[in-house]
Amino acid sequence: MKGTVGELGEFGLIRELTSRLTTTPAVRIGPGDDAAVVAAPDRRVVASTDVLLEGRHFRRDWSTAYDVGRKAAAQNLADIAAMGAVPTALLLALVVPGELPVTWPSELMDGLRDECQVAGAAVVGGDVVRGDTIMVSITALGDLRNQEPVTRGGAQPGDLVAVTGWLGWSAAGFAVLSRGFRSPRAFVEAHRRPEPPYHAGPAAAGLGATSMCDVSDGLIADLGHIAEASKVRIDIRSGAIDIPSQMNDIGQAVGVDPMQWVLTGGEDHAIVATFPPDVKLPARWKVIGEVLNPSALPRVTVDGAPWTARGGWDHFADIES
Repeated sequence: MKGTVGELGEFGLIRELTSRLTTTPAVRIGPGDDAAVVAAPDRRVVASTDVLLEGRHFRRDWSTAYDVGRKAAAQNLADIAAMGAVPTALLLALVVPGELPVTWPSELMDGLRDECQVAGAAVVGGDVVRGDTIMVSITALGDLRNQEPVTRGGAQPGDLVAVTGWLGWSAAGFAVLSRGFRSPRAFVEAHRRPEPPYHAGPAAAGLGATSMCDVSDGLIADLGHIAEASKVRIDIRSGAIDIPSQMNDIGQAVGVDPMQWVLTGGEDHAIVATFPPDVKLPARWKVIGEVLNPSALPRVTVDGAPWTARGGWDHFADIES
């Protein structure tokens, strides 16, 4: 569609965006009414919300609108999966300048729709507002399907720490893009469009996971959330983490130890969980550490020692801290 958002108008934009959507059996009433109605057979609803701001969380010269849509949906739906729930629905609040071409929000919606389809969910409604910069706010909903939620507070000494999904790929892709390059493409695409292992969250709950979290702020930071909530210490075994040869090549080219990306790079939205030591884990899970009794050491250690390099994401810091 040609023209700008301002020329199309609020209700014309809403019609354009909702016309691109698909639905699922969980959606009883979708876009077009005062509110959506989504089935919740479990009688409990898991909810998460997040915001992406242009210039802070994405750049239009690095990512297409479709990329931003996929990423915005993924990071919220991953939170639902990390509670052990199945994603069901997503709501969008969108702020855009009036001079923005209509194609941008349309392609954003395509990305949201397609990522929801991967997770088994659907976009069910939202709001659009005119503003000076682009802001994408997402609320995701999920269903526990009669399982108990897996929180960050259940890890016990003796538990295994295991992860499924990519670690450090998004950070390596960010490093590539920051230096003006667009390859290796796999790492750049990992930054633009993370691929959370949605199925692994509910499966982990079924396996008896004692705590769980998606890796959005960095492995050490997110395991730190688990360790603090559970009042334990977690030790990561660096030798248990495989680093792809291309990531080593990128690290050598930019002068960064790739283990830094693996341990502190966020936005891969892998899922990390703790399990009782007698649980037989499927091959998709990689055991990378163990839960220990608390001590004078930091909440999370690497090979028994504090990790002193900077890293991990803080939204109110000027740089990654």
